Amino acid sequence: MSDIVKGHLSASLTVMIWALTFVSTKILLKDFLPIEILFIRFLIGFFVLTLASRKLMTFRGWREEGYYIIAGLFGVFLYYYLENVALTFTLAMNVGIIGSVSPFMTALISRFILKQGKIPRVFVLGFICSMLGVSLISLSGTLNVNPIGDGLALIATVCWASYSLLVNKISGFGYSMIVTTQRLFFYGLMFMIPVLFFSVETFDFSRFMIVENVGNLLFLGVGASALCFVTWNFSVKNLGAVRAAVYIYSIPMLTTIASVMILGETLTIKTIFGILLTLAGLVLSELPNFLRQRKKLRQ
Repeated sequence: MSDIVKGHLSASLTVMIWALTFVSTKILLKDFLPIEILFIRFLIGFFVLTLASRKLMTFRGWREEGYYIIAGLFGVFLYYYLENVALTFTLAMNVGIIGSVSPFMTALISRFILKQGKIPRVFVLGFICSMLGVSLISLSGTLNVNPIGDGLALIATVCWASYSLLVNKISGFGYSMIVTTQRLFFYGLMFMIPVLFFSVETFDFSRFMIVENVGNLLFLGVGASALCFVTWNFSVKNLGAVRAAVYIYSIPMLTTIASVMILGETLTIKTIFGILLTLAGLVLSELPNFLRQRKKLRQ
């Protein structure tokens, strides 16, 4: 089997796991609080990464450490916590689709806050298109939808965008991806502990006797939190960033299909149009980058 084929298989596995995380979390919310799911998930992921790396990252000073602390706050704690809380108000498919606008938020923060890069006209068109799609999804009229949940999901994308820009800086520090992710998980867990302490009055261990709960927690901790970043990096290495990124656009569709099939969520006409608009906007926004990178590859 060629490396290209392995890269495609790895990318397919990664996006399928990421798409199912929203459904898995929605199932766990029947017995667990959002902060409980989050803490257990990343605690499992942290231990798996520690076993894989067999070492801890050395301390190089608070200037560098500050990036890890803030990235852990935005990307591990706030992003996933807001996402989990959003799932208590709205549909899993909504959270999955709205989460796909993170690339827009990353570009906007980079341009208007960090004063880096330019915003092409086609990007603006894509952003408008996706925001219209998100609005249609949020106002789809199904009984289980709550604008609060969709709003929290949208705020979460800002947190993920901030995290992505911080990780871009961290990647230049020279550490392996396993050790870096381990460090980010550690600080994320530190931010979760106070919220966990004030949110949980009693801890019911009987919930762990339910096979469905244990299976979903292991899926989130080992699969989505520890395994996926390895498989995704493998895909990027073998396919290149351009071809690998195409797989990301399938996550909203996969989440929607899983939500309908597993959770029995209702798929309305407005939601379908919203999905199509959101995906079209994402494709339009990434088109300049795609064409630019394709041109470089041909040279």
